[in-house]
Amino acid sequence: MLSAIPTAAAAHLPPARMIDPRGHRFGAGISAIVLILAAVTGATWLVAVVLLSIGVSAAFGLRYSIYGVAWRRIVAVAGLGTVEPEHEYPPRFAQVLGSVALTLALVAFAVGATTVGWVFTLAVAALQTLLAVTGYCLGCRLYFLRWWVPELVTRLWTRGRVRRLTFDTEAIRYS
Repeated sequence: MLSAIPTAAAAHLPPARMIDPRGHRFGAGISAIVLILAAVTGATWLVAVVLLSIGVSAAFGLRYSIYGVAWRRIVAVAGLGTVEPEHEYPPRFAQVLGSVALTLALVAFAVGATTVGWVFTLAVAALQTLLAVTGYCLGCRLYFLRWWVPELVTRLWTRGRVRRLTFDTEAIRYS
């Protein structure tokens, strides 16, 4: 299974919860289906439902994800085995990016720019589909680029306890 975390980068991340990557993929699949259904039916309220789901988990942690609760029950009922957990911050950062895009979509719908709104919605749906089908998380990968946004978001999550994220980009390899 593809990992959202580069092998050499995990040691440089601040302490956080570890998550089941299958749950992240499951949630992405549900989000993609709902967003595509929204686009087909023109139901902008479904975009708000997905935004609420991923926005809550982006802000408060993946343990609060509506999809994560469902996934944990599926694992328990189906007796699925455990997998190698991964760090929570890169998938959570991807959800921040998705939340921003869906917020922009809802703003576009509100001001009458429906085409722009559906472009943002379908872009998120496409990236969620990519994650659900292949395990490749573009937003997770963006977390490891040298730019200020992941660092700012991590400082918010850790309430300022983390000052600098440093990654040796030469040593980062994705498996």
